[in-house]
Amino acid sequence: MMKLIKLLIVCSFFLGNLKGQELNKTDYERALSYVPKNLANKSVYNLHTSVNWFADSTGLYFVDHNIDGGTYKSLHFDSPKIKTMFDHDKLAVALSKESEKEVLASNLELSQIENKNKKIFFTHQGLEYSWDKTTKTLNKIVQEESIPIIDTESPDGNWVAYVEAYNLYLRSTKTQKEYQLTFDGTKDRTHGSYYGWFDKMYGENSDRPERFNISWSPDSKYIYSRLTDISKAEKMYMLDYSQDSLFKPALLSYYRASPGDTNIVYYEPMVFDVEEKKKVPIDLGRNAHFSAATFIWGPKEDELIYRQKERGFLKETFYKINLKEATKEILFEEVSNIGIDNFVYWPLPEKKMFVFISERSGWRQIYLLDLETKKIEPLSKGNYFVQEIVYVDEKREEIFFLASGKNKSINPYLKQLYKVNFKGQVSSLTSDNLNHEVSFSPDGKYYVDNVSSISSPTKTILCKSKTGQKVLDLTKADASTKISSGWQYPETFSLIGKDKKTKIYGAIWKPTNFDPAKSYPIIDATYTGPHTSVFPKSFNRAFDLQSLAELGFILIKVDGLGTAQRSLAFRAHSYKNMGNNLEDHVLAIEYLASKYKWIDGNRVGIFGHSAGGYDAAHAMLAFPDTYKVAVASSADHDFRMEKAWWPEMYMGWPIDSTYHEVSNVTMAKELKGKLLLVHGALDDNVNASSTFKLSEALIKADKQFDLLIIPSQRHGYQGAYRDYFRKKRWNYFVEHLLNVEPIWDIEF
Repeated sequence: MMKLIKLLIVCSFFLGNLKGQELNKTDYERALSYVPKNLANKSVYNLHTSVNWFADSTGLYFVDHNIDGGTYKSLHFDSPKIKTMFDHDKLAVALSKESEKEVLASNLELSQIENKNKKIFFTHQGLEYSWDKTTKTLNKIVQEESIPIIDTESPDGNWVAYVEAYNLYLRSTKTQKEYQLTFDGTKDRTHGSYYGWFDKMYGENSDRPERFNISWSPDSKYIYSRLTDISKAEKMYMLDYSQDSLFKPALLSYYRASPGDTNIVYYEPMVFDVEEKKKVPIDLGRNAHFSAATFIWGPKEDELIYRQKERGFLKETFYKINLKEATKEILFEEVSNIGIDNFVYWPLPEKKMFVFISERSGWRQIYLLDLETKKIEPLSKGNYFVQEIVYVDEKREEIFFLASGKNKSINPYLKQLYKVNFKGQVSSLTSDNLNHEVSFSPDGKYYVDNVSSISSPTKTILCKSKTGQKVLDLTKADASTKISSGWQYPETFSLIGKDKKTKIYGAIWKPTNFDPAKSYPIIDATYTGPHTSVFPKSFNRAFDLQSLAELGFILIKVDGLGTAQRSLAFRAHSYKNMGNNLEDHVLAIEYLASKYKWIDGNRVGIFGHSAGGYDAAHAMLAFPDTYKVAVASSADHDFRMEKAWWPEMYMGWPIDSTYHEVSNVTMAKELKGKLLLVHGALDDNVNASSTFKLSEALIKADKQFDLLIIPSQRHGYQGAYRDYFRKKRWNYFVEHLLNVEPIWDIEF
């Protein structure tokens, strides 16, 4: 009898707990209020203010948002005082009359604004206008019809280069005499061309889009061109079922190499001497379309700086080429054993140098290369990560850059602003425990800084770059409406990662009606792509996961070992080992569940898109004891089916057994729990074939799963399709993690 009573008590508690988590439309409406399109500048304002500099560096303009709408404001540096840029009401009336559609003064959407004397020039809904601020008159600017580029004139105006019958030609603008530079061009081997990453062919046996591209040397003496070879390139295919006027699917194809492929699009770079009317006899190699060589014209005449990447991304070589003598010499080589990722450089023609960022020391730092002596000097040094160079002042020999992890007392993902001179002396322009996003004026005298963290609302300020001194405030973020309704800043957390020594970081979101007496499922919003990090550094990321949290979940983002923006050793954990990237996520979930009684470590979900979609499905296969429900969208489930550069960068080349070992397809038999696979049928970034192949493997393994194909969508879902997917994802977790009946009849 006592056992029966205990059983009834347990059942009563369990049912009561479920009942306490029932949802109604009010819960969904609250969640909907945190969807980005219902949030930014509608209930929270100025989370991040983008400024637009006047081309002559005399000032800037921006949009200041509040509950009444957006106001275009400007300031001029000769008298830095913020002013309303124009009469919004009168311009809205004029635009409404011109477009025959109501345009609200509080919701003007203008772009490409130029300030000239008493007029402003701008684009509205794809059309160009001028507005006279004195007379309050609007004029529509007649746009010239866009004509595809089929030729290009030399800087001195004496020559025109063009392609005819797949070969490259020159024509004198003085005599109109024509000179043929190449003679081996064919339909599949075209000179002066390129293949666009998303160029598609429609229907069977159709041609690729025509492309023309060459580069003139500044002195008009040389032409840099390349032959595009598609003669042996293999295609990927898609079927478009979404066109209402067609009752048979339309066939689309595109050239896209997979890892290890050799039947791909190749480029053959070459340089032509204009005076001699012939090719300079230098072998510039043949490179894969997805790892194409790049170049800059050198600081001297007859000079080219040429960058060639080896397949596998473990080596890049920079050459200095003397075009007159037809010789080349190695400037330096960049070598890595885990992939050279995001290698960037800036030419300094006046100094005959260039600046580059490298991880050669084990940390991403700034280096200066002398093009004459080939000597490399490290400008920044230390155990921290240079995020980006934001301005180079060649005359003053100063470089402004954002870096994280230099100040060991603050979170290693928060970006601080520094400058370094060419002698390697580094000084800090910021020193707070906040994140900085900066934009410099064209002349480098001023910068605008969006200063924030996920728990500190954004302040957008104008500063002098010489000292970092604030000139004035531009905008402030306002989240008071959400705060008054119960929203709280996300919390950050840290723990020791899987190597037992390195601290990793994450953030946690709770519902606004959070009750510490309840027990909540936890959902991991994942993306472990090694080229980036997901820790929310700034205030415009503070609402990222709040919408799903409102339905009764705890949401987390975490960066484990193997992701970017820490040390090279940190990123190395994922090289050829992408299948283990979630181990730190599992540790984080276990840590949080043990720390907080209101987290149920037995009810764990995960979702992700693209590389995050791979993670989400992989979680159900490799870590089924932790993860119970997953939504994997637009995922690269088997890296052998991906676009070549991404896996070859992070999984290595040539292809080896590691590709097979980490594949979701080969692990399909391990599935436990509930899995929803989603893909756009027209995804030309991560082809839907990977999701179909995983589906086939799951069926063969007799595993239950759910599948949603969105016929008209590419890699990112748009408009109503994005809303549909979001609702589907919400309800998948509601049904399978909360164990309650989801509501579908809600309006986005």
